[in-house]
Amino acid sequence: MSPFDYVNSINDTKVDLMVDDVAEKQYNSYMVNRSLSYFPDTVAMANVMNQHHRIDNKLQYHFLFNIIRKRKRFSKWMKADKLSDIDAVKEYYGYSEDKARSVMQLLSTDQLDVIKQKISKGGKSK
Repeated sequence: MSPFDYVNSINDTKVDLMVDDVAEKQYNSYMVNRSLSYFPDTVAMANVMNQHHRIDNKLQYHFLFNIIRKRKRFSKWMKADKLSDIDAVKEYYGYSEDKARSVMQLLSTDQLDVIKQKISKGGKSK
């Protein structure tokens, strides 16, 4: 089972999926808590489970299952964007990811445009 099955069970279907030891081992509390943290009515419960992360998976699941009201909740997951600006700075200066991120705060948009032009290799732009 995926973490999304557990989240769907907690939010919408209210069908208890924690029926055996295998289901308990497959429960990923981090992913479930992260998905519940996107909503104002469930963020407090997700935070409680983050604070008490040492509790057994079964107990965490049943806490969330019983305390969260049934409701359709859908949110797109936040994903790390592929930042072409950081990649350009890394290539131009030969910096690491961390150093490029710190330098990004110092560069203006005009300077970034110049850097992108200088490292451009031609071809079609996406």
